[in-house]
Amino acid sequence: MSTVVREQDLGALVVGVTLLGSGGGGDTGAFGRMLRRRLGTGELVLRDAVDLPGVSVSPIGVVGATSVLMEKLPSGGEFETAVRAVSRWTGVDVTALMSLEAGGLNGLTPLIAALDLGLPVVDADLMGRALPRLDQFSWAVAGRSLTPCALSEPSGQVIVVDNVDAAGLERAVRSFVAQTGGWAVLALAPTPIEAAAVDAVEGSLTRALALGRAHAALEPGAVPAAVADGLGGRLLGSGRVVEVARHVIADGGAAFGRGSLCVVDSASRAVIRIETENEYLLALVDGTPVVTTPDLLCVLDRRTLQPIAVDAVRTGDEVVVVALPGPTWWHHPDRLPHVGPEAFGLACPAQLLEAS
Repeated sequence: MSTVVREQDLGALVVGVTLLGSGGGGDTGAFGRMLRRRLGTGELVLRDAVDLPGVSVSPIGVVGATSVLMEKLPSGGEFETAVRAVSRWTGVDVTALMSLEAGGLNGLTPLIAALDLGLPVVDADLMGRALPRLDQFSWAVAGRSLTPCALSEPSGQVIVVDNVDAAGLERAVRSFVAQTGGWAVLALAPTPIEAAAVDAVEGSLTRALALGRAHAALEPGAVPAAVADGLGGRLLGSGRVVEVARHVIADGGAAFGRGSLCVVDSASRAVIRIETENEYLLALVDGTPVVTTPDLLCVLDRRTLQPIAVDAVRTGDEVVVVALPGPTWWHHPDRLPHVGPEAFGLACPAQLLEAS
């Protein structure tokens, strides 16, 4: 069933994609404002794949250093440039869009692009949350090629990448954005919707909207257990952040931020330690792993209940730590190793809410 998004839904949608970001995915605020300006008093329909037979869908989103977006905002033309380039290369017109990832700002980018280009949006994506690497797209994990694809950056440069695997594409993207504006729009090849949906996480944007509405229904100052129940998750604890540690690691020529934070639960005095990279990855309570990626770890401000990003959490913050179920698409034993903690160098088997 299709989901209609109107002006009054945008606040909830922005919070929902932020929660699916699990502390990462980039700042959704600027893109939320862009979407509000584009939509105005109109409406946008999130379409189920079965409702769009015969369309050729291109997954689209922003790659690179999303923090640079706050200094170098998109003009909006990057979306059209990337879509037109991949269409020219493949000889197939793009007739629908979907998101690369539902978590963070990329949950909003296909909506902005769809309004600019007059195309329908498929309610699906290639992650179901936010993840940092291109080889963690569901298409790549399922053995499908991510190329040909097109990259468009803010000053107007555009390149097409073809005949490389996911690792080769990652290197090409890093090189391109490092030499240009720090970020770019990535559009994958137009694909028949019937094939595109097979290896995609369906209903992800509708889930984001539902999460945002549930969040909006929470009472200010609600007790932590009620916050977790309202969001459909599990409370890990609530208290003060007593330590934040951050460092940079090098991996294949790229630098990644790695770190951890510790929260002392104000009621039980249990220590909640969260390991982080771009997202919150692993939570331990008194040294015992309890929840890991691909489930979602959300750190919320205790007073406002707003999600706090990995790079924004500070010592002294009063927070609520909630775990939400991740996309079930990743629960298959052949898929889980690609997004579990060991995929990030953490020597811990996946701990899923369903199994805990």
